[in-house]
Amino acid sequence: MHWFIDKEFISKYEALKESLKGDLFLILEVEINGVLQEVAIQIEHQSQRKDIAERLFEYLCYVWLLKKKPVWSIVIYTDDAVWRKPVTDKFYYAFSAKQTQQYFHFDVIKIKNEKSSDLIKQHSLLCKLLALKANDTGSNPETLIYEIYQAVDQLKGKLEDDRLLLINQWVDSYKKIPVQRFKQIKQEFNMEYIETTITEHIRNQAFREGEAKGEARGEARGEVRGEAKR
Repeated sequence: MHWFIDKEFISKYEALKESLKGDLFLILEVEINGVLQEVAIQIEHQSQRKDIAERLFEYLCYVWLLKKKPVWSIVIYTDDAVWRKPVTDKFYYAFSAKQTQQYFHFDVIKIKNEKSSDLIKQHSLLCKLLALKANDTGSNPETLIYEIYQAVDQLKGKLEDDRLLLINQWVDSYKKIPVQRFKQIKQEFNMEYIETTITEHIRNQAFREGEAKGEARGEARGEVRGEAKR
């Protein structure tokens, strides 16, 4: 069982909105030491090698303050570069007389070091999506996309519109099959219609919000002018 908390997180910490693009925050039930418990998962996406240990720790603090649950922090690197040495997976944040230096630890995943064939076998939709950027030696790129849309089809009732659009954009960016075949697979799972409907809905929503803001500004100006004439 899991649910996303991105919108709740952004509404609470509005100032972080721009820096959180591409990141995921969710609550997931996991078994830890034989006990099933809810954990807040923070997943950071990085398209190039960069030390973000300090930022991950800051976000961990925000997530903990928001949900008061244990936080599992993960950073996923999708760059194609060959690393000569790994990036750090810890951040020095405290000191005590007994424990001396205390570190926040997080998981680092370099997608190019993972095999598509292993990721696609996982039940996680995220793993299937990441399979497109992993080492695909011996894998069939068409099968990868087909299995991704099968998983999406099973979750359509649970995935919000913005999630479906992001999935389509991700697959479109990293697909390794002809455009025509990609369209056929999307049509088979009715994704082209859904994509068009969602995009149109978002445009209409933005238009309505723009109209509402325009009306509000107009009313405010009218009130100010009315007051000035008195």
